[in-house]
Amino acid sequence: MGLTASVLAIDAGNSKTDVAVVAADGQVLGTARGGGFRPPAVGVTAAVDDLADTVTRAYTAAGVTSVAHVSACLANADLPVEEEQLAAALHARAWGTSVDVRNDTFAILRAGVPDPRGVAVVCGAGINCVGMRPDGRTARFPALGRLSGDWGGGWGLAEEAIWHAARAADGRGPHTALTRTLPAHFGLSSVYGLIEAFHLEHIPDIRRHELTPVLFATAAEGDPLARRIVDRLAEEVVTMATVALTRLELLEEETPVLLGGGVLTAGHDQLDDGVRTLLAEKAPKAVARVVKARPVLGAALLGLDRLGAGAEAQDRTREFFEK
Repeated sequence: MGLTASVLAIDAGNSKTDVAVVAADGQVLGTARGGGFRPPAVGVTAAVDDLADTVTRAYTAAGVTSVAHVSACLANADLPVEEEQLAAALHARAWGTSVDVRNDTFAILRAGVPDPRGVAVVCGAGINCVGMRPDGRTARFPALGRLSGDWGGGWGLAEEAIWHAARAADGRGPHTALTRTLPAHFGLSSVYGLIEAFHLEHIPDIRRHELTPVLFATAAEGDPLARRIVDRLAEEVVTMATVALTRLELLEEETPVLLGGGVLTAGHDQLDDGVRTLLAEKAPKAVARVVKARPVLGAALLGLDRLGAGAEAQDRTREFFEK
């Protein structure tokens, strides 16, 4: 394999990292998996140090020491300045001649389409939306949580559910079965006990995300308040997708809207139906699809795009990750 004919694909999320070395003909030469990539928590240098171990293992499996191009789709690369900082850090490692860094949502988008055109909305721990066209134009949001106007994501949904349960329990809000189902998940008998357990850290705060599936289960049982929260998430997903389509002038064209992340791929009927119904109203030419392919595929395809690889090479890479 020649140096000028290969890609290092990196999909680094908050909880895990996937790396693949791909030849220009689309053959996957080596892969490796590592832990999460969290520069805000540990700093850029330490995060890239951890990433280096995973890259080294992939290079060893592939029998190479560098490639022509590094295509990195990274969590926490939410602003252009952060992408620039991370690109500089990766370039300094000399893993490849050139480096492109994008937010990891772009990997999910590219994994779900045959060419770089479409919009993706991802709802996992957080929520984000990106869009792109083959001419290089993109649309995106800062995706920094409430600070940047976001609502939703698994963490936010759990927080919303607890908020409503607390108000229902003390009379400030309407009745909801969440007052029973949320504490019961942790073997507790009351919302007060749940609040106390989180506040005193008897339950680690990181476990709060476990309440998101409880919210959806409560909604599926017919609880009106839980169902309203789910409906609001559907509205938020469609709003983000519609804005991205409008920015890219794709609203009047048949365009894929890819849905990714744990919340949107879990098969929640109310949410799925709500997204498709609202999307048909606001963007009738959009075609919604759930993406379950590994996002590292998208990073690899973006790298092959950069090298000008043809459809046969891209199909070979896609076949490897989708088999």
